[in-house]
Amino acid sequence: MTSTGAGGPVTDSAELDAVLAETVRRTGASIGALYLLAPEEQLLHLDVLCGAGAELAAPWTTVPLASPAPVADAVREDRPVWVGSQGEMVRSYPRTAMVLPYPMALAAAPVEGTQRWGALLLMWPATRPQHMTARERTNIVSSCRRVARALEEAAERGRPPVAPGGGTRVVPAGTGRPSASPEAAVADFVERLPGGSCALDLEGRFTYLSAGACELLGVEAGRLLGTLPWQSLRWMDDPAYEDRYRAAVISRAPVAFTACRPPDQWLEFHLYPDASGISVRIVSTGEEPPPARVHRSPGAAAPARAGQLYQLTHLAAALTEVVGVQDVIDVVADQIVPAFGAQGLVLSAAEGGRLRITGHSGYSAESVERLDGLPLDTRLTPAGRALSTGIPEFFTDREEMRRTYPGALEVSGAHAWAFLPLIISGRPVGCCVLSYDHPHDFQAEERAVMTSLAGLIAQALDRARLYDTKHELARGLQEALLPHTLPEVDGLAVAARYMPATRGMDIGGDFYDLVRLGDTAAAAVIGDVQGHNAAAAALMGQVRTAVHAHAALGTLPDQVLAKTNRLLADLGPDLFTSCLYARLDFSRRSVTLASAGHPPPLLRLPGGDTRPLVVPPGPLLGIVDDAVFPVTEVALVPGMILALYTDGLVERPGADLDDSIADLARHLAHADDRDLDQLVDELVSDVGTTGQRTDDVAVLLLQDRAAEPGDWTR
Repeated sequence: MTSTGAGGPVTDSAELDAVLAETVRRTGASIGALYLLAPEEQLLHLDVLCGAGAELAAPWTTVPLASPAPVADAVREDRPVWVGSQGEMVRSYPRTAMVLPYPMALAAAPVEGTQRWGALLLMWPATRPQHMTARERTNIVSSCRRVARALEEAAERGRPPVAPGGGTRVVPAGTGRPSASPEAAVADFVERLPGGSCALDLEGRFTYLSAGACELLGVEAGRLLGTLPWQSLRWMDDPAYEDRYRAAVISRAPVAFTACRPPDQWLEFHLYPDASGISVRIVSTGEEPPPARVHRSPGAAAPARAGQLYQLTHLAAALTEVVGVQDVIDVVADQIVPAFGAQGLVLSAAEGGRLRITGHSGYSAESVERLDGLPLDTRLTPAGRALSTGIPEFFTDREEMRRTYPGALEVSGAHAWAFLPLIISGRPVGCCVLSYDHPHDFQAEERAVMTSLAGLIAQALDRARLYDTKHELARGLQEALLPHTLPEVDGLAVAARYMPATRGMDIGGDFYDLVRLGDTAAAAVIGDVQGHNAAAAALMGQVRTAVHAHAALGTLPDQVLAKTNRLLADLGPDLFTSCLYARLDFSRRSVTLASAGHPPPLLRLPGGDTRPLVVPPGPLLGIVDDAVFPVTEVALVPGMILALYTDGLVERPGADLDDSIADLARHLAHADDRDLDQLVDELVSDVGTTGQRTDDVAVLLLQDRAAEPGDWTR
C-alpha cells in the first residue's frame, strides 16, 4: 500500500497511512503530512506525506522544535496553528513564506494522546475561505486524536513509529489506490481536460504523452515516460520551469508559462493539477522575440534544481537567525546535515594555526579528541588543505580517501566526506566536514549548493564568535556591577532576582542593593537605567555606587536621591534613570520611602492584604538639577512584605500599567510567603517573564521578621 523515501523501510504502518489519507479526504485538503517528535531530540521528522512527492518536501524533512515554523509552534505551544493566506504566512512565518511562495492555506495541529507524538500538517488551495470554521477546527482536532490512537496502538503491539532517519513514506490521497499506470493516467488526463497533451505525476514524472505532445517537444514518448521534464529536455533545464510545477502541486491552482524550444519555437504550457497528478496542455505560440539569454561557459555546471534552491534559501534563513556559536552548531547539525543526507559533522575553527573543534555530531569522543587541535598543515585529514587553499574537497568512497589520506580512515568510520572550507574575504574561519555512512556520489549541483552554503556558515560563525565575545564581556561587566550577595540584617528576610532582556546583549541598567545601617536600620534601593547595552550597565554602576555611598552615611532618603541626581546632572548622561529608595528603621518600626519616577512598591500585610503603596514620585534622575523628591512613611508591621521591582516585571505591549501592577499584587497576595526565594521565583514566573523579554527585570523582596514572641512564629 505504501512506498518509502530514500532509505525508508516498509513497516507495519498501513493503518496510520490510511488515517492520514482519510484525514486529507475528509478535510478537503490537497496535501497532508505527519511529523513525529524524535525521541531524546528536539526535532520533528516528516514521517508520512500524502498528496505530494517526497522531493518536494526535502527542505522540511526535519524541523527543529524551537524553529519559527507552524508545525513547531503547534507542538511547542500545544495549540492549532492556522494560516489562511500567503499574506498571513509572510506576516507570521516569514522564513516559511520564503521557501513556500505559493498561494495556499495551511493548518498545523498537535498530535497528543498518552504522550506528545508530533504534529499534523494540512494544506489547501488558496481558493478556499481564509477563515476556519468551528466545525473544521473540530474535524482537524478529531483527526489528530485518531492519528494519536493509531500511533499508540502500534506502540502497544510492539511496532512503534519508524525511527528518525528511516525516510519519509509517501501515500496516495483519497482511497489509497496505487500510483496510476500509464493506462489509468490517460483516463485521468481525459477526465481533466477536453484535449490531451501530456500528464505528470506528483513527483513531476511523465506518465502520459500524446502524439501531438511528442511532436511539439521533439522527443518520442519512450524516451520521456518516467522522466522529469527538466532532466530529459535540456532546454527546460531551468529552475523557473520546475518552480512552476511546484507552484501547481502546492497551490492546486492552474499555472501557465512559456518556454522556447531551440532554436526558435515558443511553446505555451498550461498545468492543471489535482490530487492524482497534473495535466499539461502544450500549444505553439508562433514566433516571438527571444528574451535576453544567459550565456554559460561550456564547462559550467547545470543550474541547481528549484528544490535545492529553496532548500538553500531555507537553510540560509535559519543561519541568519543564529546568535551564538552554539546556535550555529545546532543549525548545522539539526538542519544542514539531514538536508544533504549526511550522518556525521565536524565543525572546526581556525585558531593559532590549528583547527579547534567547536561542534560535532556522529563522531565518537575518541575521534573528536584525536582531531581537535590538529595543525593546519596536517596530513591526517584534508581539512587543513581545504582551509589553506579555499577549495572544497569531496571523497566519494573510502578508496578515494585512502589514496591521499590513509590516516583519516583510522579516525573516521565514514565512507564518504565533504570538506567545506569556511572563508570570509580571503580569511580562513574554519572548516565544515560532512560525512556519510555509505559511498556518496557528489553531483555537480550538490557540490555547488554545499559550496554556497559553506560561505553562509562562515559568515554566521564569524558573527557568532564576535557576539559570544561581546556577550561574555558584557555579562562580566553586569555581574561585576550587581551585588554578588546581600548583607544579612537581623530580623529581615531578603530575596532578589535579576533577569536580563533576551534581546540585545543580555545586559541592562536594572539594579538593586541592600545597605546595612548599623544594628537598627537598613536601606533598600532599586533602579532602572534606560537601555540594554554596555552604556546602560556602566551608568547603572555609577548610580548604584553613588546611592550606596550616600546611604552608608545615614543620609535621609530624599537627600540620597537628590545628591545622586546632582551627580548625574554633572555627568550629563544621555540616559535617564528611575530609582526607589526605602529606609527601614527597626527601632522606630517605620519605613521611609522616596521615588525618582519609579513604579510604586507593593505592600503585603500579614493577613494577605496587598496593595501598591502611594509614593509621590519626583522626576527621573539626571534631568532637573535641583529636583525635590517627596518622602512617604509607613509603619513597619511584623510579617509584612515590601516588594520592590522594575518596570520590566509589569510592562506588557498593549496592557495598561495599572492593571499589570494590580495583577502582580494579586499574585503576591495569594503566594506562600514562608520561603522568599521560592516566592520571588513564583512572581517572576506568574507574570510571564521567564520567556522572551524585551526589558530586563529586577525584583527585591523584604520581609520583616523581627516580630514579638507570639506575633511571628514562622
